[in-house]
Amino acid sequence: MTDRSSSDPIRVALVFGGRSSEHAVSCATAASVLEALDRDRYEVIPVGIAKDGHWVLAPDDPAPLRLAPGHEPEVDGGSASVIVPTSAADRTLVVHEPGEPPRTLGEVDVVFPLLHGPFGEDGTIQGLLDLADVRYVGSGVTASAVMMDKAMMKVVLAAAGLPVGPYVVITDREWRRDPAAALETVGALTFPVFVKPARAGSSMGITRVTSMEHLQAAIEVAREHDPKVVVEQGIAGREIECGVLEGHGTDAPRASELGECVVVSGHDFYDFEAKYLAGDDVRLTAPADVPGATADRIRAMAVTAFEAAGCEGLARVDFFLTDGGEVLVNEVNTMPGFTPSSMFPRMWAATGLAYPELIDELVALAMERRTGLR
Repeated sequence: MTDRSSSDPIRVALVFGGRSSEHAVSCATAASVLEALDRDRYEVIPVGIAKDGHWVLAPDDPAPLRLAPGHEPEVDGGSASVIVPTSAADRTLVVHEPGEPPRTLGEVDVVFPLLHGPFGEDGTIQGLLDLADVRYVGSGVTASAVMMDKAMMKVVLAAAGLPVGPYVVITDREWRRDPAAALETVGALTFPVFVKPARAGSSMGITRVTSMEHLQAAIEVAREHDPKVVVEQGIAGREIECGVLEGHGTDAPRASELGECVVVSGHDFYDFEAKYLAGDDVRLTAPADVPGATADRIRAMAVTAFEAAGCEGLARVDFFLTDGGEVLVNEVNTMPGFTPSSMFPRMWAATGLAYPELIDELVALAMERRTGLR
């Protein structure tokens, strides 16, 4: 990185949008972070990725990026192009507008990739930034890729001794070769089941299925988002979440207060509309009302999952807590929802770390981290 005074503002590139079906969610996240960043402390460069993958210099304005009923924000792919570095010898951002000579934005100190889903949260942008020796917020290539893939994630978590619910994986090859045989594998599970794209988030493409006759249609819906599908047995119980932050230096990761998501009405499960548009249909509580010993166990399991995956920076670990007191790990999110009303910031606010301070902490952790292999 360029030599800089400790009094200089930290140059942060916020990267958002992207090619995944979670484009609008990413834009909404960027709106919140843009609004919260202290401009005396940070020099902010908003970089949007249009749905076709075009990188552009975006306006420094959170208003059009907010997600609301009837409005799904989108990056304008017609803005000035941003050329990103791919060499550790030259790490400058360059802006190019048609008919104009290229102009440089200089180097940035850290990238905050506010991307959700494939082509961003899955290790792809992390690999690009690693090629250029650029520091960034969040997990590296391996943890991002493995935790994005729900099938691989379960293998890693189970290998670490963490309990996961029963599930079946249906690959693209298996489905194309013999759909009937693939459907038959689901017979080992108890209905209801949840059919999910293996590498998507924000509940995109997920269907709750109560009988075999509706299974094939649900798999086709999931395959619109990802040819690899995971079918999970439904777990009766509460949905409990825990935020994890990387420790400074050699310190252990830190677990937040717990949160709970309860769908009050109008939805079969915690789907996209329930998460982002439903208002009073969903109740988010932090801290969650969980007995002390059970809460401590969940926090310890969240840290174990974070370390088993090799996560860095932040993660949100989701659990099922059954009526019998059994705790199962549902999934690990390496770039969880990050608006002030999202569960990850809520849990840290309940722990004593307010939203602007949480952003400061994540940037500080990224700045501490060395580039390259670690």
